[in-house]
Amino acid sequence: MDTTFDMTGMTVVITGASSGIGLAAARRMAAQGAAVVPVGRSPERTAAVAAEIGTTPVVADFGDLAQVRLAAEVILERCPRIDVLANNAGALFSTRRTTPDGHELTFQANHLAPFLLTQLLLPRLRETARSSPVRVVTTASFGNVFGKVRLDDLEWEKRRYGGGWIAYSTTKLMNILFTRELARRTAGTGIAAYSFHPVSGTGAPRPPGQVTETRFAGDTRLMRLLPDSVVRRVKLTGDDGAEPLIRLAGAPDVGAPSGGYFHGFHHPGRVHRQADDADLAARLWERSAELVAAHTGARS
Repeated sequence: MDTTFDMTGMTVVITGASSGIGLAAARRMAAQGAAVVPVGRSPERTAAVAAEIGTTPVVADFGDLAQVRLAAEVILERCPRIDVLANNAGALFSTRRTTPDGHELTFQANHLAPFLLTQLLLPRLRETARSSPVRVVTTASFGNVFGKVRLDDLEWEKRRYGGGWIAYSTTKLMNILFTRELARRTAGTGIAAYSFHPVSGTGAPRPPGQVTETRFAGDTRLMRLLPDSVVRRVKLTGDDGAEPLIRLAGAPDVGAPSGGYFHGFHHPGRVHRQADDADLAARLWERSAELVAAHTGARS
């Protein structure tokens, strides 16, 4: 599948840009002409990728919603237009942790923080969409089929945490629900929303020195116990995982309606039955808006 699009004139904001899929996508889209704004948690790694592609980094730890708000302010100041918002940041944590904002870390980092960032940037996305198409692309996972959204237990206080994998899978299901509700709320505005599982399916070999390894789940007990042959299948390279993101960001036509979920380049990808629950998607959106607003006293 060709992903070498001319992206000249496009402004792309990509989170999780300091390693793995985000780093590979930032490099590729910058090489294809886009003005890329890399957002990352690590000051050192984010600065390095920004220097490599000739731009300025935006540093934000999604475990702190105040940092997400500050990042949005910086992005809005720097970007008079945003053509693509790539919500790519995400992580898996082997033990349940609570953020300074009082939320379970996986829920906040993988869902609440990108939800908040999108809310804060949405007025600029709408402005840009008046003159040219806009995309919001969110990195989900095939793992969504193992998740289960419970609005009465978003913080994982009543359920088994499952070494992080169950909570992670649930946030990936949330990513798909978020995408579908965003598509519904922005219908007819020129904004299209997509989510995807990051695998290229091409199997194309990469020359030595041009492979970007992912850091996904590297510190979990399960990953440490798996044989190397299995780990290699689970931990795809960032370059392969970036291919669907680049296509959804830059292709003139992705061949699916707004709200679609892709498994790599294939649409539709397999989803949990909850992903098709429009009422659940709307209620999750409203509850998420309440939670992020609670930290500022104003509804986002």
